[in-house]
Amino acid sequence: MRLRRSIRSLLTSGVTLAAALGVAVVGGGTAQAAATPLPQHVFAPYFEAWTGASPAALSQQSGAKYLTMAFIQAASKGSCTAYWNGDTGLPINRSSFGSDIATIRANGGDVIPSFGGYTADNTGTEIADSCTDVNSIAAVYQNLITTYDISRIDLDIEDNSLTNTAGIDRRNKAIKVVEDWAAANGRSVQFSYTLPTTTSGLAASGLNVIKNAVSNGARIDVVNQMTFDYYDGATHNMATDTQTASTGLYNQLAKLYPSKTPAQLWGSIGIIEMLGIDDFGAGETFTTADATSVYNWATSKGVNTLSFWALQRDNGGCVGTAGSDSCSGIAQGTWDFSHIFEPFTTGGGPVQNDFSLSASPAAGSVVAGGSATATLATAVTSGTAQSVALSVSGAPAGVTATLNPGTVQAGSNATLTITTTSATAPGSYPLTITGTAASATHTTTYTLTVTGATASGLVNGGLESGSLSPWTCQSGGAVVTSPAHSGSYALQAAATAGQTGECDQVVTLAPNTKYTLTAWVQGSYAFLGVSGGATASTWTSASGWTKLSVPFTTGANGQVTVYLHGWYSQGSVYGDDFAIA
Repeated sequence: MRLRRSIRSLLTSGVTLAAALGVAVVGGGTAQAAATPLPQHVFAPYFEAWTGASPAALSQQSGAKYLTMAFIQAASKGSCTAYWNGDTGLPINRSSFGSDIATIRANGGDVIPSFGGYTADNTGTEIADSCTDVNSIAAVYQNLITTYDISRIDLDIEDNSLTNTAGIDRRNKAIKVVEDWAAANGRSVQFSYTLPTTTSGLAASGLNVIKNAVSNGARIDVVNQMTFDYYDGATHNMATDTQTASTGLYNQLAKLYPSKTPAQLWGSIGIIEMLGIDDFGAGETFTTADATSVYNWATSKGVNTLSFWALQRDNGGCVGTAGSDSCSGIAQGTWDFSHIFEPFTTGGGPVQNDFSLSASPAAGSVVAGGSATATLATAVTSGTAQSVALSVSGAPAGVTATLNPGTVQAGSNATLTITTTSATAPGSYPLTITGTAASATHTTTYTLTVTGATASGLVNGGLESGSLSPWTCQSGGAVVTSPAHSGSYALQAAATAGQTGECDQVVTLAPNTKYTLTAWVQGSYAFLGVSGGATASTWTSASGWTKLSVPFTTGANGQVTVYLHGWYSQGSVYGDDFAIA
């Protein structure tokens, strides 16, 4: 993956590797109790350990309980000391990721530390390429095992490491030494190799790594294929290529291990995808649909490990970008791929498409005659995105509820718009929003509270519905969030060279009755008044909020028009907290 990225005779006579090499073993002079083995089928995406992110936090957020942590390597070529990312500030010590690993285990998961990677394999800092002493390499593996109490080590071998025959031989000899030590001390330790692949199985260089392990008596529990970055110029269906590559690997392993059953062979195969657009470019794009296909196929075959590069890429933050370490390069929801592969650990059946539905805010209050909006959010919770038809029910008389759009792809949003009339009865009304898809139906509730109009008939005087209704304005008039005298909203009247920008609301009051209209206004030549059944107004040019009062007496029908406007070419004016008493 591209990224920043003798003793045996002593063992048979009862001498531990730790004693033979002088290595301190965590917990005392003998090995700790054996770590809990990994599940028979495990989803363990790669975590990019050099980013500074918390593996425990990302594990919890994504739902990926098991992580492959990349990478461990020497700080410089020729060294026999390994560090996380080759960073001397991150030694193989519980001070480095120990707390995160403990949290991951407490949450029911575990980690698989991985040695190597493209950068290490290209710079000679992969531990078996760097260190020329088999026993020292074995000691590094043992120290990792006892420090973090792990049950599997992954070895990511690419680039120059595939042709370093001395390094290959040392590595496999060290694996054998550690496996003998583990057996002598009652430990279950697995080793996996992660290797590049063709669409028909391992290339000769990768296959030679496994052949050398066989010749050295080293047990390789899992062979992970990197089913991406083929760089062959061909057109690729990434899901299909995964299947042909894995079938090819199965046939290769069957020849190397003739005594293994088909179930055992499939159970020793791992698959590693690269999310979205891989390093090669758009011609090798792995989609969520591909992920579902691979999941179902891998489940049917009994594959051991499903993984992908990398957890930090499981988002759609950089559409069109190839080979990024922080995003997939395709349009997707955050953690879509994790949710698809997550059930693999429990050996679940074929992944089912599903989604969630929620309203934000989940409740709102309007004065009769006002309106409100809410965002309806959908998200993919498993499988891939599907079409979701939305509907709303429960609206009482005088309330209209609409959804735009009425159908979305899971992962997209819609807007719920609610309008009321002045005749809408006050009360609390739960509106049920239903999302219907091929796989499932889900509902969520938006609770609408309607309050009665004021005794004076003025509605939405504070503009807190966030909508103009029932105000009407000349061009440019709007509800604004700044400036606001109180609450979150105010009214803007947009005066220009050709208009005063007047905003109006018709109210019906008691006939032949004295009232006072009040409002807080600001702006150059801000006019507040009534017209129609009564005529009265006042104005100010204050730059800050100023309360104006307009006394008036209604006519025979009690109806007046309340207005706010500016003056020609003087700019917008603002009003808030309109009231009639």
